[in-house]
Amino acid sequence: MALDDTLQHALQACRAPAAEAYSIPPRCYTDATVEALEVEQLFRQGWIGVGRADLVKAPGDFVALDLAGQAIILLRDIDGGLRAFANTCRHRGARLVEGQGTCRGLRCPFHSWFYGLDGRLVAAPEMDAVEGFDKADYGLKTYRAEERLGFAFICLNPDAPALDTVLAEFPAIHAPWPLENLVTTRRREMVVGCNWKAFLEVFNEYYHLPFVHADSIDDVYLPPDVPDPVQGAFATQFGPTEGTGGLLQDEQDKALPPMPGLSGRAAEGVRYTWVFPNMTFAAGRDALWVYEAYPLGPNQCRVIQTACFPRETLDLTGADEALAAYHIRLDAAIDEDIPALENQQRGLASPDAAQGRFQPLLEANVARFAAWYSDTLLHSKGEKT
Repeated sequence: MALDDTLQHALQACRAPAAEAYSIPPRCYTDATVEALEVEQLFRQGWIGVGRADLVKAPGDFVALDLAGQAIILLRDIDGGLRAFANTCRHRGARLVEGQGTCRGLRCPFHSWFYGLDGRLVAAPEMDAVEGFDKADYGLKTYRAEERLGFAFICLNPDAPALDTVLAEFPAIHAPWPLENLVTTRRREMVVGCNWKAFLEVFNEYYHLPFVHADSIDDVYLPPDVPDPVQGAFATQFGPTEGTGGLLQDEQDKALPPMPGLSGRAAEGVRYTWVFPNMTFAAGRDALWVYEAYPLGPNQCRVIQTACFPRETLDLTGADEALAAYHIRLDAAIDEDIPALENQQRGLASPDAAQGRFQPLLEANVARFAAWYSDTLLHSKGEKT
């Protein structure tokens, strides 16, 4: 797809500082050709956050992921390392696995080709009769897979920069929270009738809180701090809270203790971070909640919600009842967000929809994403800066 002059000009307007920038053009939320470019340039050229690494805990654990049209197997190898493979047999292309589970290797259900946890082809029935056939030539297509602070990342592009280069200050900024040691308590998938970017945007802005969440969580949130200036491909902003952001405003008496080792300013609120393009999370004083969003067309996305807590918290007496209240808060907030997002999606489809402006403090993460998004698409088409 070529970016026409009108769209290029509109994207250029997103690249200014938040107080001067314009929002992403409405066409980028409704046009299938733009979505195709996003999939190619945002999801297939760089690193993708695929949630928490404890999705596969022990050697042999695997999960089938479908990421923007790319079928991937994420698993732990025999040494406990994270691996990612194309979910397609090297014989005649059958999908190897569905869902998740534990295995000693990956066996194709069609013709029983068998691959080790390192992706090597171990067995291929009856293929000894094939002239010049060498199992070493038919291992699974392998992708880059790494983990940082308990999050899993996959990259389909062997030439993309190293993950640490892309994340830059990410580990240092999040060092106060023991993110690497948190345990997933729930993972929920859903389909939402809005563009994938819009879903991630609403999680990262304070502006809508008094209007969409007036009776659920708005009273918890105080005005946020100025956003952190970062060089990495992410946006992050800390905001103080009255109580915990992990509970509804009328259930604060069910609050769990702070994460082990968390103190000072970090224990007084929530840090909202968006790792571009598709993973965002909130690190609170007592819990972590994570969202991933993947396009299912310009007007629909698949969303994965994950909730995590310290092991020490899960071992407390009465923890199960408290966890239920935290999960209820997540569901209540998203149940209020979804109608607002679906209404926004209908509005974006109007031929009269136009770019808007950002409130620089309340929509800081959204503005930074808009700048990164525009830079990425413009550079992908050879635009000169």
